[in-house]
Amino acid sequence: MKSLKIAILDGYTSTMGQLDWRALEKFGTVEAYDRTGKDKIAERAAGAQVVLTNKVPMFAEQIDALPDLKYIGVLATGYNNVDLAAAKKRGIAVTNIAGYSTDSVAQMVFAHILNFAEKVEQHAQSVEAGDWAKSKDICYCLSPLSELANKTLGIFGYGTIGRKVAQIGAAFGMKIIAHSPSRKAGTSDALADFVERDELFEKSDIISLNCILNDATKEIIRAENIAKCRRGAWIINTGRGGLINERDLADALESGQIGAAGLDVLSVEPPVNGNPLIGAKNCRITPHIAWTTKEARERLIQIAADNLQSWLNGGDKNRIV
Repeated sequence: MKSLKIAILDGYTSTMGQLDWRALEKFGTVEAYDRTGKDKIAERAAGAQVVLTNKVPMFAEQIDALPDLKYIGVLATGYNNVDLAAAKKRGIAVTNIAGYSTDSVAQMVFAHILNFAEKVEQHAQSVEAGDWAKSKDICYCLSPLSELANKTLGIFGYGTIGRKVAQIGAAFGMKIIAHSPSRKAGTSDALADFVERDELFEKSDIISLNCILNDATKEIIRAENIAKCRRGAWIINTGRGGLINERDLADALESGQIGAAGLDVLSVEPPVNGNPLIGAKNCRITPHIAWTTKEARERLIQIAADNLQSWLNGGDKNRIV
């Protein structure tokens, strides 16, 4: 295959107008679209041997409409927008991209934690409003600040990101506990003590959700488990929105059972009107940006190119199908 036609169906979140797709141009012609509606997929990917997608669906309907298609590259870790069985039936390779944003996501966990601990934005806005200039004292606090040292950080999920969160927490002098199906409760490693799920809820001052979303973890943050938490505990979610029952969390924030929630993900994105967490007491939400540092997106694009090169060479780098 000398020269490929490569269709990138929803490239904006990867480049955001700051990066480009030059790493792929050596393989052939690149046609990049910021966004593609379902009704435009067949038209835009017509004749393409390679389709790259972040969230645009590539189900049987789309695959069947593209007779030239040989390779689907998912520009993300998750690939539930691709019908793997339909791709396999056609002999189409499917790859994904993992591990490109570990540092960025772990950093966002602590951006949310420190936002609650230090109240930087609140005080900076106060200074800009002239409050410090009017103060009778050299300093003032609008609300209590918190020290992370000696607090217990409970990490739900102990994969690559969970371990990085543990490393950062340990550097702050926090006590680290973690729950993971792959780790036996009562054991430990250099960073964390592993505990049963309920013990994590009961003992954590701050809970960080860094697990996958599956039947066992869906809405793991719900009323019955929230009731097990220390009163005033903080919850940080940079994993998946479906890990949280949003109504239950909003109610817990209002009652004070949960003291604060820092969320980078919601159950429906973009959120629909009426999401109970938007505007909820002591809840701060960022628009799924933990993975979007410039450095992480540069890695993502380079890995996408490396995956394609591997496939062309007969390799299976990050190959799913």
